[in-house]
Amino acid sequence: MAVLSDRLDHILGAKAAGQLADAFDMRTVEDLLRHYPLRYATQGQPLTEEAPEDGSHITVVGRITKADLRPMRSRRGSLLKVVLDTGSGRNVDVTFFNGDKVKYVVREGMRAMMSGTVNYWRPGQWNLNHPGYLILPQAPADDTAGPLTTVRGGGDLRGLARSAKDGDGVDLSFMERDLIPIYPATAKVQSWDVLACVRQVLDQLDLVEDPLPEQVRAERALLDISDALRLIHLPDHKTDVPKAKDRLRFDEALALQLVLADRRHEVSGRRARACAPRGDGIAAAFQRRLPFDLTEGQQRVIAEISADLERHQPMHRLLQGEVGSGKTIVALHAMLQVIDAGLQCALLAPTEVLAAQHYRSLREMLGELGVAGELGAAEHATRVVLVTGSMSASAKKAALLEAVTGGAGIVIGTHALIQDNVEFFDLGMVVVDEQHRFGVEQRDALRAKAKADASPHLLVMTATPIPRTIAMTTLGDLETSTLTELPKGRAPIVSKVVPRKVHPNWVDRAWERIAEEVAAGRQAYVVCSRIGDDDSGADTTRTVRKQSGAGAKEGPTTQAVLDVYETLRTGPLSEVRVGLLHGRLPADEKDQVMTAFHEGTVDVLVCTTVVEVGVDVPNAAVMAIVDADRFGVSQLHQLRGRIGRGEHAGLCLLITDTAPGGSAMARLNAVAATNDGFELAVLDLRTRREGDVLGAAQSGTVRSLRLLSLLDDLEVIAAAQEFARAVVESDPGLVGHPGLAGMMRAAVDADRVEYLAKS
Repeated sequence: MAVLSDRLDHILGAKAAGQLADAFDMRTVEDLLRHYPLRYATQGQPLTEEAPEDGSHITVVGRITKADLRPMRSRRGSLLKVVLDTGSGRNVDVTFFNGDKVKYVVREGMRAMMSGTVNYWRPGQWNLNHPGYLILPQAPADDTAGPLTTVRGGGDLRGLARSAKDGDGVDLSFMERDLIPIYPATAKVQSWDVLACVRQVLDQLDLVEDPLPEQVRAERALLDISDALRLIHLPDHKTDVPKAKDRLRFDEALALQLVLADRRHEVSGRRARACAPRGDGIAAAFQRRLPFDLTEGQQRVIAEISADLERHQPMHRLLQGEVGSGKTIVALHAMLQVIDAGLQCALLAPTEVLAAQHYRSLREMLGELGVAGELGAAEHATRVVLVTGSMSASAKKAALLEAVTGGAGIVIGTHALIQDNVEFFDLGMVVVDEQHRFGVEQRDALRAKAKADASPHLLVMTATPIPRTIAMTTLGDLETSTLTELPKGRAPIVSKVVPRKVHPNWVDRAWERIAEEVAAGRQAYVVCSRIGDDDSGADTTRTVRKQSGAGAKEGPTTQAVLDVYETLRTGPLSEVRVGLLHGRLPADEKDQVMTAFHEGTVDVLVCTTVVEVGVDVPNAAVMAIVDADRFGVSQLHQLRGRIGRGEHAGLCLLITDTAPGGSAMARLNAVAATNDGFELAVLDLRTRREGDVLGAAQSGTVRSLRLLSLLDDLEVIAAAQEFARAVVESDPGLVGHPGLAGMMRAAVDADRVEYLAKS
């Protein structure tokens, strides 16, 4: 007998288990049984006196009375024309297109089962074109079926017979099932191979002890786990499938929510230093010097965060908002409240460009409040320092000294902040920008740099709007604050799709439009999907190669930033100042280029996606995105958020070679049609695998979802969250719920790291 934790090689043998491990990373019985069918095929309806409908799928059994090989009329090759006598006074015409290959198997006098789609080629006359077939054993005179010991046939029926083979014969009764599971497969491991393994495992599987309490199953009318696992693979009736999916879908939601509830409980047990707001501190002074009024949303979120910081329980909050909604000012106000309490703050950014941008922005916003110790500093001033991996040794040493002595109230950096040699005098708050770029372990590594007797407050930010179901599932251990309105004075952004193949002259007009904007005193971005040369260390997508036949052929090529830069600099934009920015440039060059663009000495910045987040140049009014179809929906929304940040209206041009009627063009048209980031986030989720969305938020440790929909299963997610929080609160270590503890552990697998959200 077998249990879920048993190794597959002990049940199936080394060969079959090795194939499953190579193809699907399956190693245990549970791995295999959680490999759910994609769909279910039927063997079709048997032939009756009524003529079948055109396009219907039927299965017939009979004796082959004719098998004629005929040459094709319009091309090389031959057809095998077959007549199958079903024994009911009706013959079925069958055509095989690879006649030379099947003529040795499909012969006159043989009994056969054939399954295919009905095709009417003239009124009242139909046939089966190239059906799946299985040669049956020769029957005695009374035409009763004998045992089938050798599998000869083609198509699905041959595969199905192979999977039903047991010992010396084939279980033909299995082939008469109403629903036959069709599995995700590879070239080396077919659906029928998976089915054979599943049947073998289910035949040996012990009754599975259900980890879900009977009361919960009863309240939600859920099957027990043993029945659900069997019926998802081998349903007896169509109604069995949705029942099995309901149970297994709830299990997926519950496993994830148990992980999040455990994290939430662990955080609630920590102690933090309370940071009460002061009316005479740097936070109040900063708010007084702002040259504009905060939006109602910003004021509300600042109040929420301020209340969190006053408590001895560490804040654990997500701040999400539209591109340009003013998240940075909200985060800065929170950091200043922490500084007023005598503590330090760390701001973690995913790229050096963004870290440097934050450094410049915060210094600019703080003014005399950010230059403590310098001439002209305000009374309550602090210091802001930058730490990145590519800084010179002397600059980094000076910054690290400011951090460890407490001279700097705000330390901004990339992953370099997580390194062991970075120490803080008294870290009170961690701010993580673009949280989907960092995993839980990375956030925890930075929080661990606080003093041992206290845990720092945590604020994570994202400009990629997250629908409620995603937030509940991926970030259920965080409280959420959302900024939906844009600050007053933000100019609107208009987006247009430029189909290069259909209207090549529109691309020329795009460069003319950029030149016109520059002539009017404004600036522009031109964004490309890859760097160029061999693309070693490229920022984003490389040229795609499509496999066809025996060899590979070049797919549609993308334009490299190096090539576009040279083309524009020497051609359409030769009269303006063009700069180049990409991830392979040395850090000092990147900083010089961004500074020049920010100061207006560069008119057009040709770049990769290093400008995707955080870059703020109010004078930039136009963005052309080359090969826009190579970017994700959220990424396009993020990119165009770099323009229209000042008084001038923004124009985003989405240049593409994609086919006008294809899905990629539809996606670009959807992006161009709305600036609503939440609407686009839903579209983005529907075009990607939902399980991949989970990956980065859980630091790549949560396995992909199989049945749960983050958009459509809000009620399931909410119910699972409520139960998970209640059970973890009453039994923190799940000592009294070993089954649930196993479910939680099974949801986390550190070897399956996926960072799709880095798209």
